[in-house]
Amino acid sequence: MPSTHRAETFPANTPATSQIFTTVLSHGPLTRLEVARRAGLSAAAVTKAVRPLIEAGYLVEDADQEAPPALGRPANLVRVDGGRALFVGVKVTGDEIIGVLTDLCCRIRVARRVPLARRTPRAVLTAIADLTQELLTEADGLGVRVQGLGVAVSGDVDRAEGSVRYSPFLEWRDVPLAELAATTTGLPVTVDNDVRALTVAEQWFGDGVGLSDFAVVTVGAGIGCGLVVHGRVVAGAHGVAGEIGHVPVDPAGPVCHCGNRGCVEAIAADGAILARIRAATGIEVPDSIAAVDLAHQGNAAARQAYAEAGEAIGRGIATVANLLGPERVIISGEGLAAYDLFAEQIRDAFTATAFGSAARCDLRTRPLPFEEWARGAAATAIQSFIGSDVN
Repeated sequence: MPSTHRAETFPANTPATSQIFTTVLSHGPLTRLEVARRAGLSAAAVTKAVRPLIEAGYLVEDADQEAPPALGRPANLVRVDGGRALFVGVKVTGDEIIGVLTDLCCRIRVARRVPLARRTPRAVLTAIADLTQELLTEADGLGVRVQGLGVAVSGDVDRAEGSVRYSPFLEWRDVPLAELAATTTGLPVTVDNDVRALTVAEQWFGDGVGLSDFAVVTVGAGIGCGLVVHGRVVAGAHGVAGEIGHVPVDPAGPVCHCGNRGCVEAIAADGAILARIRAATGIEVPDSIAAVDLAHQGNAAARQAYAEAGEAIGRGIATVANLLGPERVIISGEGLAAYDLFAEQIRDAFTATAFGSAARCDLRTRPLPFEEWARGAAATAIQSFIGSDVN
């Protein structure tokens, strides 16, 4: 049954108001002068935007207890009241659904996991609805309304249309997921690619805070990349910007499921690594955990497979650095469980392939559980709610 929850309207009627709120959300508490400086707006514009947000309870103004004594009125700090609203974020994988209930500052209050027996849209929608209802019940206990649901799915996702155009792991094509999920849950729904959702969370709350240009590269079942350019998460004209997994790095490499040869994903994704280890050793390695164990035991073929994966990833990251010149690349994903087996190769291949000062890009590893990916989905719901989808 659809939820009886009804979302309210965020009191931001101008892009400047959304920008100011986002600035406080990511960097606060801040004085109004600091907000104006960071947002590139006048003090008068900040005062005008802050007033309705304070009146509605989304922002709170406190005295700055750490400020040194000074003549005149002391500066007050503006901060977001995280408890003012709640959001649900859901990450869909091939075999389970991870859901989180977050506050307005995207702090996880409750996290749940449920197995996914089937990958059909109907089965996934039922699981999303059931999990969302469970989290809504938790929200009722907190006495705060849930204002939106974010869903993160791998593959080609059109956020504006709310549709999954193609998800290879779920074997979906042209599924209007946002519309269907809104009907089953009764909540406003934002659907986005899972790596882009994770990138939103990193931009606002993680290792991307304060950076205008950075990338998130994820390794695991697939190889993904989220891009922030001039302070905006970009999807490109067709929604597939950042497809580092399908950058060819070895013309003689294996055929990728996309039809090309030698893509990063065809060499470095978990399935590709497992296939090479099985072919080289004759051992039926069941999963990535067993493959990592085999490599740690000193098996030469397993270690070589991971070394080649690291080289492919490093070359892919260098391509991103050469094209966009990000200040930082954050490497994450479940594949980091094997990071010690290919970290050196990633850095060596990146250094060898990056052009000039692009090699100065900061490579940073950030292991994140799937709950953090679900948190990214919640961040996209917060984005939609406050009207800053383009930021």
